[in-house]
Amino acid sequence: MPSSLDLTVHFWLQMAVILAVYRLLWLLFARLAQVQVVAIMAAGFLLGPSVLGALWPQAQRWLFPTTLMIGGHSIPHPSLTVIYVVGQLGLVLYMFLVGASFRTEILTEHLRAAGATSVSGVAVPLILGGATGAVLATQGHYFTSEMSAWQAGLFLAAAVSITAFPVLAWIIHDSGLDNTRLGTMALSLAAFDDALSGILLVAVVASTKGSVTGLVVAVVGGAGFMAFMLLIGRPLLRLLDGWAEREQRADGADKLPVGPLTVILMVVLLCSWFTDFVGVLSVVGAFVAGMVMPRGRMLDTVCERIEPIVSYLLLPAYFVYSGLNTKLSVIMHPAVLIGGAIVLAVSFAGKFGAVTLAARWQGMTWRESGSMGALANARGLMELVLVNIGLTANLITPELYTILVLMTMVTTLMATPIFRIFERNAWKNGLVFSATGETVVPATEPVME
Repeated sequence: MPSSLDLTVHFWLQMAVILAVYRLLWLLFARLAQVQVVAIMAAGFLLGPSVLGALWPQAQRWLFPTTLMIGGHSIPHPSLTVIYVVGQLGLVLYMFLVGASFRTEILTEHLRAAGATSVSGVAVPLILGGATGAVLATQGHYFTSEMSAWQAGLFLAAAVSITAFPVLAWIIHDSGLDNTRLGTMALSLAAFDDALSGILLVAVVASTKGSVTGLVVAVVGGAGFMAFMLLIGRPLLRLLDGWAEREQRADGADKLPVGPLTVILMVVLLCSWFTDFVGVLSVVGAFVAGMVMPRGRMLDTVCERIEPIVSYLLLPAYFVYSGLNTKLSVIMHPAVLIGGAIVLAVSFAGKFGAVTLAARWQGMTWRESGSMGALANARGLMELVLVNIGLTANLITPELYTILVLMTMVTTLMATPIFRIFERNAWKNGLVFSATGETVVPATEPVME
């Protein structure tokens, strides 16, 4: 058994390799009109058994060991646990940053359109995914024996309907869509989709255990948590502004307010713990914690200082953890390949088509509607969260796990280039996406070709 010192020393090397591979990949992905999070996702995939393990298996197993033999029995390697925990920390802190930048006032102005688009963007993929899951459950390659056809349908419905809130937030930020109607509605859709997918996942896990208690606790606990944070937590957190001002007057306006920062981190961690405890997923708690924080100089300073460490050091560990569980070799069976192609087609067509048509129906232009459909297909982190839970809970097979990870990679890779097509079309017509929709480019800004 490796000692704590051995694990620590090895972890330094692992993280250095992750960062080096990600930065090298970014040189390529930047030329392909991708955002940086896609390069980080690809790094996790390349460092796993599917690529590095196929090219140099000894080096891959030494650098990222996943199992340990003790007394003739194979157990998860402690090094894998270290990467998982660091990745989870990066995930919840990143979701806090997303919540802290969420513009609720723009959402309020377009609440009806956002609600209708969200419902449509979930309903169609749910139906298609549920039907596909029920059919695949009869084939024997995708779900474990613990899953019935209706449970398999619910799981795949959640997997197909999901939109990755963290990855979408990253794409929107990198694309300059933070304060636009398009960006806010896309994030609203992702929040609704992820919440519903989380409930479906809890329902599946609870049903396999023969109890609905978990589902009741998740719904009641999640609703109570939201009510507490909005009605009680938000007013209390406003007290942090005065505290931060006093600290910054004493230490300098550009200093990070350490006292308020400590409280903010405690709130994020406690919210993440509680939502995980009741079964609603820690990322929801972290996002809500960011959403209710008082806006102002204090929050801006905190986010500005911690964002680089979270995004480019801690979060990549989560992608690597997912990559280590992805094995392309398990889907080489012809029947599994066909199943994978069906899942990919249903996932892309159902989400893109439903969201695009719903957004257009709600009065958005075709360019905005197509952009919404493209962005909604970015599955990334939340899909990986869902499939990792499915694998560890013994709901799905390694074959379906790999199919869903590949579907995540492909749909997320396609999201930005397809969005860029609609965006460039708007630029050529002298238009940009703004808080009110498509608006004419101001005379002081050149039209981008």
